[in-house]
Amino acid sequence: MIHKNPKKNKFIISEKDFEEDLKYINSNGYTTILVNDLIEYTEGKKELPPKPILLTFDDGAYNNYLYAFPLAKKYNAKFVFSPIAKEAEKYSAIKDEVPEYAHANWEKISEMSNSGIVEIQNHTYNMHSAKKPRVGCTQKKGESKEDYKNKLSKDLEKSQDLIFEKTGFKPSAFFYPFGACTSCTEEIVKSLGFKATFICESRINTITKNPDCLFGLGRYLRPPEVPPKKFFSKWEK
Repeated sequence: MIHKNPKKNKFIISEKDFEEDLKYINSNGYTTILVNDLIEYTEGKKELPPKPILLTFDDGAYNNYLYAFPLAKKYNAKFVFSPIAKEAEKYSAIKDEVPEYAHANWEKISEMSNSGIVEIQNHTYNMHSAKKPRVGCTQKKGESKEDYKNKLSKDLEKSQDLIFEKTGFKPSAFFYPFGACTSCTEEIVKSLGFKATFICESRINTITKNPDCLFGLGRYLRPPEVPPKKFFSKWEK
């Protein structure tokens, strides 16, 4: 999440920090790509640049549209934006754009999608609670596999339909809320036609020509107030 003057929070970096990251990316040989670039690589339809990198923003916060999107256009950087679809609906109805808490509405999401540098992916319609009995889209204790499959499938399909209706783009990847899943979740997600999934484990991914390598991809959380060189050194060693 990007904010102009963020309060201390490990999930929020400043607009200035993000701009410094984009400068570092451009001057050190990285190329920002999108999920569909990875998919096409595994399917033999295209090659990847020497130092590909994915920038991902979960939840759909309005401040990412307000601060990250203009900088991405300025530096010709691509990023992935995965909204909670119910929140996009809510903020489309109430027209609230306070950057401290608002979510991007469908108009803003469509604008980003149409820009060619932002890819919209699935982050559930309404399975984003950190509270038990269901954390994110995990299976509840005592819930049958059949009931769970129906619940998860309906939620993700509703999000798919809304994103396609509002943007004309059908998401190809699923970003797990909180990176949380249970033993049968991935099987259900695959059955719905998704070609990639992302969790929150901090690790470098090895991408091959095997499409199965795109499931359970890890990501690094970008902490605030850390110089780009120190952050990127994780995988430059």
